[in-house]
Formats: sequence, C-alpha cells, structure tokens
Amino acid sequence: MQSPIRIPLIKGRKTYRNVTFDILDPMMNKPGKYWYLGISLSSAAALFGGYMIFWTIWQGIGTWGENRTVGWSWDITNFVWWIGIGHAGTFISAILLLFRQKWRTSINRSAEAMTIFAVMCAALFPVIHMGRSLLAFFIFPYPNTRGLWVNFNSPLVWDVFAISTYFTVSLIFWYVGLIPDIGTLRDKIRKGFKKTMYTVLSLGWKGSAKDWHRHEITSIMLAALATPLVLSVHSIVSMDFATSIIPGWHTTIFPPYFVAGAIFSGFAMVLTLMIITRKAMKLEDYITVSHVENMNKIIIATGSIVGLAYITEMFISWYSGVEYEHFALMNRVTGPYWWAYWIMMTCNVISPQLLWIKKLRTNLVFTFLLSIVINIGMWFERFVIIVTSLHRDYLPSSWTMYKPTIVEIGLFLGTLGFFFTAFFIFIRVFPVIAISEVKSVLKIAGENQPKKDYTHGK
Repeated sequence: MQSPIRIPLIKGRKTYRNVTFDILDPMMNKPGKYWYLGISLSSAAALFGGYMIFWTIWQGIGTWGENRTVGWSWDITNFVWWIGIGHAGTFISAILLLFRQKWRTSINRSAEAMTIFAVMCAALFPVIHMGRSLLAFFIFPYPNTRGLWVNFNSPLVWDVFAISTYFTVSLIFWYVGLIPDIGTLRDKIRKGFKKTMYTVLSLGWKGSAKDWHRHEITSIMLAALATPLVLSVHSIVSMDFATSIIPGWHTTIFPPYFVAGAIFSGFAMVLTLMIITRKAMKLEDYITVSHVENMNKIIIATGSIVGLAYITEMFISWYSGVEYEHFALMNRVTGPYWWAYWIMMTCNVISPQLLWIKKLRTNLVFTFLLSIVINIGMWFERFVIIVTSLHRDYLPSSWTMYKPTIVEIGLFLGTLGFFFTAFFIFIRVFPVIAISEVKSVLKIAGENQPKKDYTHGK
C-alpha cells in the first residue's frame, strides 16, 4: 500500500547553507519596502496611542465613556482580548513541540513573540484603569510599613499572579529557543555593535553536543510547564466574571469557554503574522501553504468548540428557568447591542466553517482576511460579554447605554500599533524562523547537501 503524498514543509531544493542565509538575510541586509511600510503605519498608531495614554493619565479616566452602570467597557474588553491572543502563542509552540509536530518549525517563533508583545499590551489597560497608575505596585504582595496587603480572595489578584508567572515562563521559553540562532548570527557578523550584542545574548553558545542536549531538555521542560499554565491562566481570567452574580457572567462554562476562545483567536493572529512575515521578509519557501492549511484545520476545530459554547449558553438560559438569565440572553440577541452579538456570531461561528472547503483553506488571501475577521469577532465576543451584561442589570432605573470616546479608541489603536511595531522590530533583529529546526525537516540530510566531486583530486 502506497503512503499518501505529503506536501513539503520547505519548498525548493534547499541546502543547509541556503537555509542559514535565507533566514538570516533580513538581519544581514536591508529589509524590503513592505517592512518599511508596515513599521511606518504601526509606529504612527503607537505614537497616537502614546498620546492618548498621556492624556488619560493627565486628565483622568473620566475621559472615557464609562459610567456608573457600565464600569467595565473597552478597557477590560481590550485586556481580555489581548490576554487571549497572548496565551495562545506559547501554547501553540509548546504543545506542538511536546507532540513532535514537524510543521511547527516555521510558526513557533512568531507565536512565542506574539505572546510577549500581546501580554505587554494587555497589562496596560488594568494599570490605567486603576486611576492612579503610579501606585500600580500595590497589586503585588510585598512587606511594607503601612500594613497594606492585597485581597487574596479577589480573582483580580489571581490575574496578577497567573499572568505574571505565564509571562515569565513564556519569555524564558522564547529566549531559550533563540539562543542557537543568536549564536549563528554572532558568528556571521564580523564586527560592530551587532556583533557585541549577539555575543552577549548568545550566552557562550558553541553548538556542541552538550549544548544541544541541554537546550533540548530545557525546551521540553519549559514547554511542559507552559502548556498547563495556559489552561489555568485563562480560566482565572474568566473567573473575573464567573464569580460575580451578574446574569450572563455567573456561569460555570466560562473557564473552558475562555480557553477555547483564546486558542481560537491566537491561531488566527499567528496566521495574520505569518502571512505578513512571509511577504515582508520573502520567506515563501519556508512558510508554505502546508503550514497555513494545518493552522486552518485547528481553527475549524476551535471555532466549532466556541460555537458549541455559544449554543450551550442559549440552552442553559432556557433550561434553567431563571428569568434574569433568559432576559440577559434575549437582551444580547435583540436588545440595543444586537448588532454586536450578530457580528460575533457571524465572525466566530459561521465564517470559520468556510475552511471545510480545501480551495479556501489553502488560499492565502482568503486565510489572511479570515484571520482578521476572526479576531474582530473575538473582540466583539468580549464586548458583548462585558457591556451587554452590565448596561441592563437588576435595577431598571440604572439602565444606561455606553459609547466609547476617541480616547478609548486611540488607546486600542495604540496597543495595535505597539504590537505590530514590536513584531516588525523583532523580525528585523532576530530570526523569525528557527534555523536548526528547519534544517531538521529537510527531506534527507545527505540528499540536501551539495555533492562533492572526488575526481581529479577535488
């Protein structure tokens, strides 16, 4: 019986030398016009967001559209959205490493970097929402003369511990994976500041058998540590809502629901970054249609889980017989914010099902647009959960509407700008694809090496 034909993970007849120089080319030479265009647009958005941060701190959060009824709005919506994207990045890389999936080679570095930058964006919103940002260190338990301690019973404090732990583990995991490639860069660059920087960051990497053995053990241990952290961290984020008594929040489905949504949006964002990187850095031979198709298959699975969670919410609101839960659901579906609910359903439940069609699943333009649509839908999911559950609570006299201000919109655009600016700088300074791992998936090592001519003494 013949084995099925597999689509190659690397296009072209590449040698080990080709792989090294192709991946290091963006660091060794000037980037293309798409890189300059991307970083110019993202930097402009980041600067605008920086001004909005200054304006918020100077004037106070009264510049936002929040009110007595809707105390959480765009800020917490953005926080949960960025946390979801960030938590998926390391999970993608770690779980694929543990399962020895060869197709992770071209996506793991982007996913790991995405985690670092997304968690940094997420951390901005709670700090500003405190009102007195300079006192943000109060959320950490530390011995002090004032006898002030955090409320360990609050899920918001659990967020701080869980997210800071996950960020630390993800940062170490990302950096450990970079060390062999930083060592390669150090050896290729002859002199100058870059040579000194890469020498320091390589931590004395020699590429010996002992170095590789220790590197692999460390990577496996960090991956094994990071994988359950993802499940626990986003479950804790969901408890910010689930431990309350507000209809629409007080539900036990939130922890698995939030984890599935985080992985769903994270894979979509990785696809967005992969396709941008593929074009901007001319890496079409290494980020192939095969990688994109595998990612799309996981998006189908996680999108279906998210859709099941939505249906479960509907069923429980009816089956429970609790009139407040039923009202909360009907308010989402047919109330003043009905448009946000149906955008969420269209983007997160209906659109991913188009990926069952192979022609669409392997189409890069369609995939790129769909990845953006999914993340728009996931942002609206958080908006629907937060705002529509708050704007009409138990007291009809307190019912109100919420509208974002230009300051809130500017803050969100600023975090998008920072995220993409940081990513563009990252792919310019460090290899966006793991060189050693790509070499490990070449078809046959001997076949991919240039053949020596032993005739005439050569």
